[in-house]
Amino acid sequence: MTSPTQIADGVHLATGTDVNWLLLQDGDALTVIDTGYPGDADRLDASVRALGREPGDVAAVLVTHAHVDHVGSIERWWRDHGVPVLVHEEELANVRGERHESATPLDVARRAWRPRTALWAARITRAGGTAHVTAPHARTWTGDGPLDLPGRPVPVHTPGHTSGHTAFLLADAGVLVTGDAIVTAHATTSRRGPQQLPGFFAADPTLAARSLERFRDLDADTIAPGHGPVWQGCPTDAVDHALAPRR
Repeated sequence: MTSPTQIADGVHLATGTDVNWLLLQDGDALTVIDTGYPGDADRLDASVRALGREPGDVAAVLVTHAHVDHVGSIERWWRDHGVPVLVHEEELANVRGERHESATPLDVARRAWRPRTALWAARITRAGGTAHVTAPHARTWTGDGPLDLPGRPVPVHTPGHTSGHTAFLLADAGVLVTGDAIVTAHATTSRRGPQQLPGFFAADPTLAARSLERFRDLDADTIAPGHGPVWQGCPTDAVDHALAPRR
């Protein structure tokens, strides 16, 4: 377990099993964005404690989208600590288990002949990648603009990866949390830098690409992705990199 890395004032990034989550700190208060796989639960707890807080002190968990590598601990945190879980209204059906917009084991098995994919699949399986995590208690945020939470995150709806996939702009810190809309690396590919995930991960790959245009006018100089290292640069450049044809 490595301690969270501060990437901007009050913004910390932690890494689990090939996936990241964010901790937004304002004094003694925290907001957490995503929670890793179920097997990352102890790492998640440790990342909160590394900032001098306990899981029960978290004001809310914001979910970029309801894939298992991003919601692994929300059930436990609700059960043990009553931490609220907030998602975009279009993602409620996914996080409550009423709809399934995710790559299936068959999708992965068809690509398991590739060594990178096979190793990644084995690793995430050990981390609980086949678990079906739901949060019937999840609710949506209300209103436009910054949420009344530590870090004052501004939701940016970017459908395509899932119907309710949401990025978050941390305007005061100059950070754009992109979830899986833009990543900077993934274990299934050797490509590095801003990119989209392979198409089989997305519910609607065409819509996912189109949604990236919503990033272009945002004021940020740091990209904090769901997978891969932090990237320094403006959102427009990140989008251009992500949409560039693969060679």
